[in-house]
Amino acid sequence: MSGDCAFCGVVNGAPADVVLDEEHFVAFLDLRPVFKGHALLVPRQHIATLPDLPAELRDGFLAAGQRLARVMVDGLGAQGSFVAVNNTVSQSVPHLHLHVVPRTKGDGLRGFFWPRTKYADGEAAEYAGRLRRALAATP
Repeated sequence: MSGDCAFCGVVNGAPADVVLDEEHFVAFLDLRPVFKGHALLVPRQHIATLPDLPAELRDGFLAAGQRLARVMVDGLGAQGSFVAVNNTVSQSVPHLHLHVVPRTKGDGLRGFFWPRTKYADGEAAEYAGRLRRALAATP
């Protein structure tokens, strides 16, 4: 763990709206979502970038990302998702994280302009619950 890493803090129990909690990975809602339900998947181990991800974690990381992309549709009613990883440049937290963002046609997202929104009180917990329930129902 990196002492000043916000994502290591979440891995170790800092408050977050967690949607996936597995042996090697945790996913939680982004505090500044592009769209509501925007999740971040991180390895529990402090790993800075995708090129640093050990081979033994690679398949599990992608599999967890696939499940999150699926539940954006199944759990939130999105039509699809946007999945992305920044490495160093535009990486606001230097801990590997996969953005999984729910998408619908006409949602206004253009190219790589990432407008941000906010959750109303209690709304993040509701979105996290919807994603957790959909993950539990997904093989």
